[in-house]
Amino acid sequence: MNKNLTLFFIIYLSLMNNAYAYLDPGTGSIILQAILGAIAAGLSYCAFYWNKVKNFFKKIFKKKEKTE
Repeated sequence: MNKNLTLFFIIYLSLMNNAYAYLDPGTGSIILQAILGAIAAGLSYCAFYWNKVKNFFKKIFKKKEKTE
C-alpha cells in the first residue's frame, strides 16, 4: 500500500503543468507582512518565557539582605 501511494505521488507530481500565475505587488506585501508577523510573534514568545526563566533563577540565587 505504501509503495502504491509513493508511486502515485511521484506520477502526480511529474505530470503537473505550469500555472502561469501572476503575483502582483500587493500579494508580495501581504506575504512579507505575514513573515515579519510570524518572526515578531516568535520573538515575543521567546522573550516572555526567557523572563520567566530569569526570574526563577533570581529567586533561587537571591542574596540574603542583612537586617540590623
